[in-house]
Amino acid sequence: MSGISDALVIAQRNLIRMQRIPEVVVFGLVQPIMFVVLFSYVFGGSIAIGGSTKSSVYREFLMAGIFAQTVTFATAGAGAGIADDMHKGLIDRFRSLPMARGAVLTGRTLADLVQTALTLVVLAVVAVIVGWRIHDGVPKALAGFALLLLLGYAFSWIGAVIGLSVRTPEAATSGGLIWLFPLTFISNAFVPAGNMPTVLRVIAEWNPFSATVQAARELFGNLPAGYPVPSSWPMQHPVWASLIWSALIIVVFRWLSVRKYRSATG
Repeated sequence: MSGISDALVIAQRNLIRMQRIPEVVVFGLVQPIMFVVLFSYVFGGSIAIGGSTKSSVYREFLMAGIFAQTVTFATAGAGAGIADDMHKGLIDRFRSLPMARGAVLTGRTLADLVQTALTLVVLAVVAVIVGWRIHDGVPKALAGFALLLLLGYAFSWIGAVIGLSVRTPEAATSGGLIWLFPLTFISNAFVPAGNMPTVLRVIAEWNPFSATVQAARELFGNLPAGYPVPSSWPMQHPVWASLIWSALIIVVFRWLSVRKYRSATG
């Protein structure tokens, strides 16, 4: 219980910091909104989804990928924040206090989860404006957003490891983004994985990012009639695949980050 209390105190500290620097949240919204508008109107009529090239069909197909990309790209911000705390010596100060070892990192990731949730709310409103809709009811849609937030929380622990492993916030930002681009683009986020070459298709279908995107599409009711679902296990059971991948990432990278936290120096 003391560890939970310590983590909540750190989360509150980071949320207060976000309130005092609102431009961080605002700038974090600009990129996903640009992706929504650009992909919807530039590529909307040129990519066939389930045999249809209607822009409205592609917009609904696209949104789960944009949502997933947004929550995972928050990884860079999480890593940069932790690297900044290390650079300023705050990590050393926290480590000298009588508090749970993982509380600092847990509090940071919880604060990032709150910020990501707020970003998703704004992004969902923008998506509705450009034509995105849910078709299987609110409960399933909320379950889809919950899976997206779980993936974002899992990836924030990867960001924590990166932030503890580099010397500057700039390096953490670069290190947090450089691996995310191939992860998100070699996936089913923007185009059907079946259109890819064989090797890339297999990678995309077993990509944890793709599993969450596919699960969100199913829960939102955004898979059009005639869309060929791949025969691989993660694509046939995307909800379970998403849960397993996210849980595995959290367990592995939380352990790595806490271990790194014990030996990291500012």
